[in-house]
Amino acid sequence: MSDVARILKEARNQGRLTALDYAESIFDDFMELHGDRHFADDGAVVGGLARLDGRPVTVIGIQKGKNLQDNLKRNFGQPNPEGYRKALRLMKQAEKFGRPIITFINTAGAYPGVGAEERGQGEAIAKNLLEMSDLQVPIIAIIIGEGGSGGALALAVADQVWMLEHTIYAVLSPEGFASILWKDGSRATEAAELMKITAGELLKMGVVDQIIPEHGYFSSEIIERIKTDLITELEKLCQLPTADLLEKRYQRFRKY
Repeated sequence: MSDVARILKEARNQGRLTALDYAESIFDDFMELHGDRHFADDGAVVGGLARLDGRPVTVIGIQKGKNLQDNLKRNFGQPNPEGYRKALRLMKQAEKFGRPIITFINTAGAYPGVGAEERGQGEAIAKNLLEMSDLQVPIIAIIIGEGGSGGALALAVADQVWMLEHTIYAVLSPEGFASILWKDGSRATEAAELMKITAGELLKMGVVDQIIPEHGYFSSEIIERIKTDLITELEKLCQLPTADLLEKRYQRFRKY
């Protein structure tokens, strides 16, 4: 098995810590909030208020399940438009009260069902991209498993994007890439080799800013590393004048 195939398999492992695991382990007083105030509460997107080293923050994540029943509740980590609208509601609330935003991303992509399209899936994702680019508070996004397509990018227009060591971040799934390029989804591993989707490759290209080393899925070292780095980096980002923060974010994505 090639390194890329191994990383792809590990990124999708059901034993990985979820967004809620990180929210409850890294932060103090995490309180989940629900609903998009338009249609429903999407279980694939979780978020709420918390404290990080005494600093109020907003935490948002894409949640996969740990077993079949949980995955059905979470729609296998594939958000509907109401999930992205819930995330945007929490982000605008964070901006109003001056709270930094931390997102945890693990999704194969946004849900492509008929109902999701009828309720404006593309518009919901596009609105998040537009609004996040101009949010006047620091944003840090962390890929904790799969970072698939616009479904992941809708929570990743951030001042910094980090990846765990054995995760992936791509414009679409390797299976989708193979189906489009060769009309053969079984060539996903070959596609993954071409796509440059691993943390090491993306760090070299400047797409991500940091790789978090992994020492097993439940390692306390991962939790402590993320917590320490978040405290350090948010302190720096919060000291930037708002105009400088937004300009740096703009230039970060313009360089692609």
